[in-house]
Amino acid sequence: MSTFYIFANSATQLFEFLTPEFLSKYQQSYGDDALDRINEWKALIADNQDENDWNKLHLVNDFFNQNINFINDVHHWGADDYWATPLEFIGTQGGDCEDYSIAKYFTLKALGVDQNKLRLMYVRALEFNEAHMVLIYSEEPTEIPLVLDNIKTKIRPAHKRKDLKPIYSFNGDGLWLAKARGLGKKVKGKGSMALWDDVVSRIEKGEFKQAK
Repeated sequence: MSTFYIFANSATQLFEFLTPEFLSKYQQSYGDDALDRINEWKALIADNQDENDWNKLHLVNDFFNQNINFINDVHHWGADDYWATPLEFIGTQGGDCEDYSIAKYFTLKALGVDQNKLRLMYVRALEFNEAHMVLIYSEEPTEIPLVLDNIKTKIRPAHKRKDLKPIYSFNGDGLWLAKARGLGKKVKGKGSMALWDDVVSRIEKGEFKQAK
């Protein structure tokens, strides 16, 4: 059974994948502190299955924003653009905006949040004049989405994030052009979707690597 399938379904299946043998290998690669973080992450998922989406969003957003350090890909991975799996992100305790967004996305899915309510969104962070990624959540397609971010860590509706200019959004089902309210028309894409396919492939294989 692939790890991606496990992430997409029940927490029980995810925990069955994280066997003592796998966790021992993980500990050898990343150390005792990383094993503690994985166990805290597992507890977050196990203990909050029955919470409503609002609480799940805040728990997951706070967990990653408070426990993982921002480090750009060049310094962390020795690459211009590397999308880490959640296991790599937690293990190395560092990553950039894509890594925060991906980890939050898959953790919320493991908590039972409908993936159709979630999008990874590329934006332009106007204060820094640079590309940035956030995770957005919409209870209904017509609603203004909530923004989960690692720069401004409080969850806020998109219309109150004047510092972000949406570009496009996507999840495992495809790529969407962003409109003012955060969602838009589905389109075909290559660049980001290729990176997405790569991170999913590494999740499926249970692969993780050391930071630089």
